Amino acid sequence: MPTHAGTPPADDRDPLIEVRDLTRVYQRPRTSLAKAGAAVHALRGVSLTVHRGERFGIVGESGSGKSTLLRLLCALDQPTGGSITFDGQEITGRPERRLRFLRENLQIVFQDPMSSLDPRMRVRDLVAEPLVALGLPVAGRVAELLEAVGLPASAAGRYPHQFSGGQRQRIAIARALAPRPKVLVADEPVSALDVSVRGQILNLLADLADELGLTIVFVSHDLSVVRHVCETVAVMNAGEIVESGPVDEVWAAPAHPYTRTLLRAVPTLEGLL
Repeated sequence: MPTHAGTPPADDRDPLIEVRDLTRVYQRPRTSLAKAGAAVHALRGVSLTVHRGERFGIVGESGSGKSTLLRLLCALDQPTGGSITFDGQEITGRPERRLRFLRENLQIVFQDPMSSLDPRMRVRDLVAEPLVALGLPVAGRVAELLEAVGLPASAAGRYPHQFSGGQRQRIAIARALAPRPKVLVADEPVSALDVSVRGQILNLLADLADELGLTIVFVSHDLSVVRHVCETVAVMNAGEIVESGPVDEVWAAPAHPYTRTLLRAVPTLEGLL
């Protein structure tokens, strides 16, 4: 993907997220008193750097370790080993009370908007909730955010079930953008949507990244989706990054057999984007 006008190449930008030799081992429950549960190595020495303003994709099949990596990047879990630095500050091992800077500057858009939005709350309250939780000003912000994601002001008074899947994901994006984060983490944000609206949401994310100067970490099982949004990609398999680089180069000439398998297996969005 070509670099956007006025945006320097990723290697010339400041590192925003730095992951070094990250491991995560889970212990399965005991099956007997005499034998401990087996160890499951979800991540095996993962290292990566996401630069400020970069669109970084993480792609892999179910069980590849991408969801575990995402939880660690968002400080929703702690690694067994290694370190994660966000904007120069170490986040691994910190208690929640010392992670306010991360909660303000990194927000998540989840896979299923219906599951991530409280059906009992009106849109205005859903979008304002992160601001209230962080003690940030609310006045005028909800209308501004709804406009930014292409929804009318009248949407503020309605409930999530009154919207289509694509519209609900727009609400979820508006909610994530409320605290003006530096990083937007998108966890399979279109996989639960109809094919006909996936392209619209991907285009919205790309446009918002340009307009707001966002850094995006985009997680998906579909390399064609990542290619549309991201400029850099890391391919994960069995808890390791097996290939990484500019997404167009990886797409055109994949070096690892697993990447070639992904390209053969996944559907594309050609004609819909």
